[in-house]
Amino acid sequence: MDYLKAFLFGGLLCLIGQILIDKTKLTPARILVSYVVIGVILGAIGIYGPLAEFAGAGATVPLTGFGYLLSKGVKEAVDESGFIGIFTGGLKSTAGGITAAIFAGLIVSLLFKAKDKS
Repeated sequence: MDYLKAFLFGGLLCLIGQILIDKTKLTPARILVSYVVIGVILGAIGIYGPLAEFAGAGATVPLTGFGYLLSKGVKEAVDESGFIGIFTGGLKSTAGGITAAIFAGLIVSLLFKAKDKS
């Protein structure tokens, strides 16, 4: 059942993104940034936590989950360190994901050569 919930929720996020790409003039980059911001907002007001518990990887793997981790990390760091936690909490909680993305980008850039679109 966990796999089904993750598939349905993650698929719903992808469906919403595809509809936004097809029906609006928003660029994919703006939609991705919007997903992160929505995840931060929903995490900050306490809605995304229960959603992540319910949907599992379907809610934590997409970009909204990244935004949720940012807000969760900041909350925890502010509780621990005070004001300085605003600046350090988000990076501490998402360091693994950021490192994996940079490393994967490096590997792909070494394996493939960029081409012009023209």
